[in-house]
Parts: sequence; C-alpha cells; structure tokens
Amino acid sequence: MTNVVVVGSQWGDEGKGKIVDWLSERADIVVRFQGGHNAGHTLVIDGVSYKLSLLPSGIVRGKLSVIGNGVVVDPHALVAEIAKLDGQGVKVTPDVLRIADNATLILSLHRELDGLREDAASNTGTKIGTTRRGIGPAYEDKVGRRAIRVMDLADLDTLSAKVDRILTHHNALRRGLGEPEVSHETIMQELTSVAEQVLPFRETVWELLDKERRKGSRILFEGAQGSLLDIDHGTYPFVTSSNTVAGQAAAGSGMGPGSLGYILGITKAYTTRVGEGPFPTELHDEIGQFLGEKGHEFGTVTGRKRRCGWFDAALVRQSVATNGITGIALTKLDVLDGLEELKICVGYMLDGQRIDHLPASQAAQARVEPIYVTLEGWKESTVGARSWADLPAQAIKYVRQVEELIGAPVALLSTSPERDDTILVTDPFED
Repeated sequence: MTNVVVVGSQWGDEGKGKIVDWLSERADIVVRFQGGHNAGHTLVIDGVSYKLSLLPSGIVRGKLSVIGNGVVVDPHALVAEIAKLDGQGVKVTPDVLRIADNATLILSLHRELDGLREDAASNTGTKIGTTRRGIGPAYEDKVGRRAIRVMDLADLDTLSAKVDRILTHHNALRRGLGEPEVSHETIMQELTSVAEQVLPFRETVWELLDKERRKGSRILFEGAQGSLLDIDHGTYPFVTSSNTVAGQAAAGSGMGPGSLGYILGITKAYTTRVGEGPFPTELHDEIGQFLGEKGHEFGTVTGRKRRCGWFDAALVRQSVATNGITGIALTKLDVLDGLEELKICVGYMLDGQRIDHLPASQAAQARVEPIYVTLEGWKESTVGARSWADLPAQAIKYVRQVEELIGAPVALLSTSPERDDTILVTDPFED
C-alpha cells in the first residue's frame, strides 16, 4: 500500500477531476498541495456535476480533505465554494476539511494587481493570460515575506501590523500604476468579516499528515494545472506562479518526499492549453475544431476556449522525467474516435537541427517545428470501454505507441467522463 500523487503531465485540463474522484473513493485523505482557485476540477457523480476550484476533490465523497501550505487561499472564494456545495447537498465541516494554518491568503489587492498587470500587458502584446484571481501576486508576497496567512486571522493584535506592512508594498505599486491607495481599514474589514468562517478549518497540516501516515492511512495528493505550467519547468513566462510538479506535493503539504509513493501523470490523448504561450502541435484547422467541440474543451473556472492539437510525446516525456512519473492515466481517448489518421509529435526541428525536448528559451520555443509520426485512426467507438477487449485494434496500437514514446506505462485508461468508464491496468495504491 502506498500514497499517490496525481499531477497533470501537460498544460492542465487533462481530466484530473475524474481520475482523482475515482482514486479518492479508495483513499482516506485527499490533499491539495499547490495553486489556488485559478484551476478547477469537474466531477460527475450519479449524473450531478460538481465544479471545484479550491476544495480538494475528495470533499464531495466525504473524505478528509486537506488544503496544504503550498496553496494560496482566497478566503471569500473559499466560503462561496463551500456555500455552493451546500446548495448541492454536500456539507463541508471541519470534520471533512482542514486548511494549513500557514497557508497564504489572497486579498482583493492581489486580484486588482493581477488585473492591472494583465490590462497593461495586453496593450503591449506581452500578457501571460492569467485568470486575474490574484494567484501570482499572492505568491509574490509569500516569497517576499509579507503575506497574511490563515493563522493571522486568529490574532487581531498582530494582524494590524502585518496589514500595514503588506500595504506599504502594494500602495507603492499602486501609486506607480496611477491607482488609488488601499486603506488599512478596507483590508482589515475584508479579513475580519470572514475570519470566523475560515478559522474553524485551520490545522497544523504537516503534523496531521505525519500522524495519518504512521497509522497507515492512504493519502492522495492532488495538484492543479499541469507540469508544463510549472514556474521552473514549464513554458516560462507563460506559466502559473507555483511549482506544479510532483515534488511540490512534499513541500506544499509538509510530508517528506519519501512518503509520496506512486506518481500518476494524468495525460490527455491529444494536447490542449488555455491562455498564451507556445504550443508546437496546435491545430488551426478543422481537426483542431473537431477536437475542441467533441472534447468540450472549455475551462472549468474561466469558460475560456482551449487551444487544441496533436499529442506531443516529447513534452510528456519531459514531464515523466521532471515528475518521476510511475505511470500515466490516459484520458479522452474517445475524442479521437472517427479520425482517419492520427499524428504524434516525437521531437522538434530547431534551426535545422533535430532536438528531443522543448528548449527552455522562449525565443527557441517559438521557432520549433514538430516532427510527427502518423498512425491509422479507427472508426469504431471507444466510449464506455472497460476492458482492452472493448477497444479497436488501432486504438490499442495508439496507446502502445504513446507508452513507448513517453517512457511510462498506462496505469489507467479513461474512455468517457463517466467515472466507471475506466480500464484499470495498475492500481496505484497497491503498486
């Protein structure tokens, strides 16, 4: 028995929600370890759709769900998400939800700064494509050692001085941007108005998880976004503001890296990304439109249309290395049903030379040209397949080719959004 870390191996939106839900029923605890409410999971349970952006996926199944110290928490968004779930019949209490007392809070001034920067960047053609939810500025304050944290809500005597410190920084920025300053009273009111709703969930998370690990509890770690949006290992600067790779599960929860166990990389059978940035296999033709429409490629949080393209094995191979991926969960294979031929990117040409990985340089990333292998498609439907025998021969060949090219085996194969339409090859908890 082992703990499992679930990470996206592409640019996010790989279908982590379904896989995490499938695994969470077998887990005792589900832990979010990075990101904020800028990413989302959609869970479909008994025909009911639950859209989560901050709460761990296990919350819907009543599993102990933990928001780790690596997450940045918008307290008002948290309270709103809890209320929304309550309206769907899911009660979120401290019995099922714990939040790290040292997790950083997102404030309104973070959201405003995020939006101001994106607006300014739009005018110069340099925008990143953030969700404007304040994630980046909150992480900046965390690293700058001026953040307000969950525990600070319990001590109003020291909170006031911490608000002064963060405003010294932000009001200087706002003056430079020609924006009015934010008053001390505004931020204090913003925090005190929500403190009583947030504080019951606070927890010394590293200690809780250490005790549970020693008891033999099965712990499932879930990340947001994807590996190619990692602040260090992604397509910088078109990335998120945190580390999204599997190693962050340890740092973002307080668990030692030796406790992580199986690393499951969620991998879509084609490629998508939201926002700006390089995308070597992007399709601007009818096939790209086909993938987007059939795959319902719209963001869970923003509703933004996703860019679509062929499967990029070179990129996923890179993610397998940076995450230490044990096996992958291949999702949305059914979206490829009906295509006469399929292409997989196996490397790139850069200035006349062949390379086998995406370079870190932004300029070089813009110049790479994908090298493809072409496979025969299949006409039969793979929707709802629950065994290899249910799959067309060419679909199996496609899966095997993916495994070979990325250097990792398929542990699970998803053939529809329905939770039970999954072919289990390897049980990550028992590996």
